[in-house]
Amino acid sequence: MFHSLTLGYLCTAAVLLGHCVSQTISSSSAGPAESPADDFIDFQSAPDRVVDGSAVCAVRYRCSRPCQLTVEVLVSTLRKTDFFVFRKKWISSSRPGAYRIRPVRLGLPPSLLYQQDFFNRHVMDAQNVTVRAFLHHLNDASKPGVHKVSILGLYKVLQVKPLSERPAKPPTACPSWSAHLMWQMRRNRTRQCAHESGIIDVLTFPMASSGEHFGLVRRLQPFIDRSLERARHRAVSRPSVTLSVWIYLLNWCHTRLCGIIHHMDGKNSYDSVLMLLTHAGDVIIQVRVTTGREEAFEAGVELPLRKWIRLDCTIRDAQVLLDATWDDKSRRSTFEFRRTIRYDDTEGYFVMGGGRFMAGVRGYIGPVKFYRFGTEEVKNELQPKSTLQKLDRTHQECREMKTFAEAFLKQVTRSSKGVCTPPFIRLWGRSGEKRCTQTWTWEQQLKYSRLFHFLQAKEEEIRTGSLSMKDLGRALFEQSVNSVFTRTQDNKITFNSTSLLQESSCFGNHKASLLLATIHLSGLGHSADQQQGHVYSLIGAAGDDRLALMHAGYKHTQGIDGFPKDLNLAYSYYSNIGAQSTTDVTKIHENEQHVVEHIYLSNPEDLSRFSQETDDVFQYLTFQAERGDVESQRHLAAMLYRGEHTVDKDTDRAVKWFERSAMQMKDAAAMYDYSIILMKGEGAKKNGTRGFQLMKKAAEMGSINALNALGWYYGNVLKDHRNAKKYFEQAALNGSEHGMFNLGIYYLNGMDPDSPERNETAAFQQFLKASWFGHVAGSVEAAWYLATGSLAAVSQDVEGAVIMLKKVCEQNGHLGFMIREALQAYLRGSWQEAFVKYVLAAETGLGLAQSNAAHLCEELSLSPDCQWRYHNYSILNYDPHPSALLKMGDYYYLPSSTRADSLSLVGRAISMYGRAAVAGSPQGMFNLVLLVRQGHALPSNIYGLFDVSPHDEQHVVVTKILKRCVEAEAADAVTPCSFALLGVQMGEALSRMTQSAAQLVLAYASLLSAFVVIVIMLLQSCLGQRVPAPRVRARTSPPTQDGDSMNREQEDVTGGTFRAAGILEIIALKGEQWLRQTGDLAVTVLGVCLCAFWTTLLYHLL
Repeated sequence: MFHSLTLGYLCTAAVLLGHCVSQTISSSSAGPAESPADDFIDFQSAPDRVVDGSAVCAVRYRCSRPCQLTVEVLVSTLRKTDFFVFRKKWISSSRPGAYRIRPVRLGLPPSLLYQQDFFNRHVMDAQNVTVRAFLHHLNDASKPGVHKVSILGLYKVLQVKPLSERPAKPPTACPSWSAHLMWQMRRNRTRQCAHESGIIDVLTFPMASSGEHFGLVRRLQPFIDRSLERARHRAVSRPSVTLSVWIYLLNWCHTRLCGIIHHMDGKNSYDSVLMLLTHAGDVIIQVRVTTGREEAFEAGVELPLRKWIRLDCTIRDAQVLLDATWDDKSRRSTFEFRRTIRYDDTEGYFVMGGGRFMAGVRGYIGPVKFYRFGTEEVKNELQPKSTLQKLDRTHQECREMKTFAEAFLKQVTRSSKGVCTPPFIRLWGRSGEKRCTQTWTWEQQLKYSRLFHFLQAKEEEIRTGSLSMKDLGRALFEQSVNSVFTRTQDNKITFNSTSLLQESSCFGNHKASLLLATIHLSGLGHSADQQQGHVYSLIGAAGDDRLALMHAGYKHTQGIDGFPKDLNLAYSYYSNIGAQSTTDVTKIHENEQHVVEHIYLSNPEDLSRFSQETDDVFQYLTFQAERGDVESQRHLAAMLYRGEHTVDKDTDRAVKWFERSAMQMKDAAAMYDYSIILMKGEGAKKNGTRGFQLMKKAAEMGSINALNALGWYYGNVLKDHRNAKKYFEQAALNGSEHGMFNLGIYYLNGMDPDSPERNETAAFQQFLKASWFGHVAGSVEAAWYLATGSLAAVSQDVEGAVIMLKKVCEQNGHLGFMIREALQAYLRGSWQEAFVKYVLAAETGLGLAQSNAAHLCEELSLSPDCQWRYHNYSILNYDPHPSALLKMGDYYYLPSSTRADSLSLVGRAISMYGRAAVAGSPQGMFNLVLLVRQGHALPSNIYGLFDVSPHDEQHVVVTKILKRCVEAEAADAVTPCSFALLGVQMGEALSRMTQSAAQLVLAYASLLSAFVVIVIMLLQSCLGQRVPAPRVRARTSPPTQDGDSMNREQEDVTGGTFRAAGILEIIALKGEQWLRQTGDLAVTVLGVCLCAFWTTLLYHLL
């Protein structure tokens, strides 16, 4: 029985298998196919090879019930398989069981049939071409027209000609000669995909880390290459990755943990991998395993200070290898987690150093390299090696110098005898020298001789305690500023030694570090040394100095002086100074800060406004304030409190005027200002109750700032967040940037009682709005979202973040204080001090300081490179001052007539003048007019500014530019633009007059009348100078006979003479009368002609 059942099963399986095989063969052959239900399909005729669109394929078929016939042509290439180039469908629903023949014209694309030419550029190198047909019943549940579910089908493979043997496509159009030539030149170019590598150079230039929450942010992008991206996806749950980083530690972690490298996911949570430094110098590696849990291990290695260390972290599945290398010796730590590590490098972002949620190490981070698919050998050399070795040597020298200074100070403070000379020197001197014990060597004293002499001069101050180690840096810098550059009698500046500056830098005064970096980078006084400049730039930034941080950020933003252009690195520095500016702006009244005042040394009007408290505006405000004017009292108080408008700070006087203006209860702004002073207790006794009452009254009177302050008071003092949010919203809706920022903080922290969830998107929108009004903290917050791209609704925009932070950082009060000191030094004649301080501010990227530094370079007859260096830097800013653009335009244009590359120089000059014109400079517009008249073309953006096009005539372009120039100039001034515009308009009017025959005759008549008048005036002048006729004298002797006869003869002669003279006189009189009449007529005609001429001319002008 068992054998019978087994045999039955085997027979059934064989029948079923045979049926399946027969179906497969019928649907996979080129011959006729017929199903058991009398469905049939066959090619009655089909082409054997790929031919043009006239090829016809005839399909013979029969359906047992309503069906659909589909005919397709499929193509396979080396890059893609089985894609359709032709498909047609027919439905057959009548007369089931009848045979039908369907002729099909195969419309193949030209890219498959012909050679490449101008109109058939993208040809297909087909490896296989197949024509197939299949049937599908319409009442099936499956989707009709799909080959995989068809009931019956067949195919035929066509022969394909290679590309070289294909015919040319018959021409249907004729391309232009130029277009065909360009195609011939480009047709044989082979397009290549951009090379992608699994090795990423995250950081190639050293970064200074101040040990705070500011580091380098990097986002890794998915691969474009699909195979690489698939491999990366597979490695997420089974990773093989290596991270290599160089670090130089100045201190171990000042908190429990500091970040070397950490990875944040899209939700701002820690992800694999984190490399952390402990307070004892050990390294901790933290990862996230596939279960989502975070695990970590301690490597058990103590990293040394002031040495370059390379850390290589390799992850393989669940294993972590950490190699720490210094002094050419490697130490390995290995740990294996119980579960596989999860690592997705495209999720979130990486941070080198400190981030928002973790402080960084204090020191420097060198080259960082990621091997996204791991590596057997790490190749991450210390680059730039010479620069980083100089950095190490500088720190070692500073350490020795500090040790020497500490020993000196200890000797002075402990010994009443002070510091003495070495014993062998005393042997040469007189007896009775003071004897003491010194802890430094004679070699050290010689090495640091300038420092030694400086300390010797300060012995008394050291002994009394007024000069300590903390004060040495400032004291050395103040002395070195006046000695590093000296002014000669002919107003030239010479360069001296920088040893005091180097010592000041070692003792923590990083303005000295910035000045040293500037000297080495610019070559002031000696040859430039970019490597040494980079060293001091890094030292200043690591010291957390505001100006040094701005300097480093600016250099990386522009990519100048050997600094690579790296916006992510620039953001790390600007975010630091931005956070410091957030605190500084609340302490602007302190003596070390000042409002940045835009006073240009090249502008006499700016300098005339700078006159301390004797300024007319200040005196007027004081006079009005004494008379009881509330607004004048408030403005005067603000000027004294913040040091605005060139007025020195005086907090006591400011508070007095704040109180007098507020107590009148008339000015809401004055009441708000005084209420803030009372609440903070700055300059007055703290009185929160009275301050709150004044603030509430000011809000009722319409003060927007008071509304924001009430929100702060309700939220932070009364803990009433509902009312606090209400006041913040009212202030924000009325345009208060502080209200916008505080409202953003409420959204960010989920402090809204009605909606306690965090809403980062709404918070970012409020921060962004506040940044538009220049709010410092709002700009810092908005820039973080733009730089990290951590918000789903906000794409990463590092450049936007850098621009935003640079603008607010340039308003920092400490930078303003440096500008103020430089200006005061310039006015009192200390030009070398002014030059040094303007240069320090110029290196931060402030355009005002750069223009003034360039002006001083010119006045002090320094090298031309000094002047053009800072003019050139100022035009690299996002909003350069027009005066700098004009200077650079002149710099390019003036030598253009004597240089071989004159066209290139003129093009640069036009670009500079055009940018000045865009900024509203009348001089820039006037210079553009001169260049247009010389036949030069303008940039495309200039045409749009003046509403002209490149096709307009020259006089149209000139007229529109001059009109805009006149509008930009003073309304009551007669300027070059107005004269030039008048000349152009007069020329156009005369040109239009000459186009009319009557007006042309009028012009000629005016000229002829003027000529006639001039001729007549000349003739009248000649006739008026004619010689008068001679007169006959009367007789005086008595007459005689002989005399009578003689007299008669004389009378005959005289009578003739008189008659001739009379005739001439008559002729002359008549000539004069005729000339007079003709002249009157000519003058009349001339007057009429001129009147008509000027009337016509004015008509054309107007």
